[in-house]
Amino acid sequence: MKLNRLSIKNLCLLIEAGALLSMLTITIVLYALTSDMLMLLGGALLTACTLVWLILLVSFFSKRLSVFTNDLCRTLDNMINGNKEPKQISDKETLFARISHRLSRLYGIMQENRRKVDEERQELQMLVSDISHQVKTPVSNLKMVTDTLLTKPVTDRERIDFLQGIRSQTDKLDFLFQALVKTSRLETGAIRLEKRDCLLFDTLAQAMSGIVYGAEKKDITVTVDCPEDLHLSHDSKWTAEAIFNLLDNAVKYTTAGGKISVSVEQWEMYVKLNVTDTGKGISESNQASIFRRFYREEEVHDEPGVGIGLYLAREIITLQGGYIKVTSEIGKGSTFSVFLPVR
Repeated sequence: MKLNRLSIKNLCLLIEAGALLSMLTITIVLYALTSDMLMLLGGALLTACTLVWLILLVSFFSKRLSVFTNDLCRTLDNMINGNKEPKQISDKETLFARISHRLSRLYGIMQENRRKVDEERQELQMLVSDISHQVKTPVSNLKMVTDTLLTKPVTDRERIDFLQGIRSQTDKLDFLFQALVKTSRLETGAIRLEKRDCLLFDTLAQAMSGIVYGAEKKDITVTVDCPEDLHLSHDSKWTAEAIFNLLDNAVKYTTAGGKISVSVEQWEMYVKLNVTDTGKGISESNQASIFRRFYREEEVHDEPGVGIGLYLAREIITLQGGYIKVTSEIGKGSTFSVFLPVR
């Protein structure tokens, strides 16, 4: 019989029987050696007293263990259901207190995990809802155009217009999916930004190349003030992506004939890059919301875009230890300031 397979009750009975047998054996041996009746009576009395105290000890221990087991099961049930925190035991030196302390820590970890799971579930629901909202319009437009082409006779000119509309909507869907892939890969850690010491001017030039055509088309003047020899530890590819998103927004929301200026200042702890436009501006009440994923102001829904550029830009800059600020006034344009740490 293995001791670790015995129940607590049987183990206590075994200890009692062992103690009783040991005391009786010692008493008989002493009586045999001394032939003194008093020795025999004293040994029997000692054995009886020991037996009584062992019974009391085992009874007290069993009761305490039963109470603790019931409390432990109740506590674990409450922890599983998330009902309440385990109660603290004031005596810190007992085994029960140490177990209670660890249960409290475990409960805290479980509650934190539950909170994170709830947040991730809510974020996933919001993401699915946002994607559904963004995809619904171009898909509806595509179905409408294709149904028209399939069911009604159209002229060659109308067919070309319809095909251009299809191309425009597919471009919008492609841009949305590409932005979602970039965002997802950044958020899940599939892409890790690698900061290297390189020229900020080259990064800025890479970002500027993506908005040259759009700026020329709207006759927008773009000026750049950046030291050509300014070295900065940053991920050039992804930082260019972030700056491009800021510049692309500036081009979209600046009227024809407007101005966009890019300036760089080197501070002690940060390098500050400003993107300033003469666009319509952003109201103070909306400035806290523009960096949310898929957020777009009501008055710009007719403009191209899906509302993910600023969110992606902030994620990229934040992952490099920097941050973005915006200052804006309705009718006077906006300034987006990117702060990248020097080290």
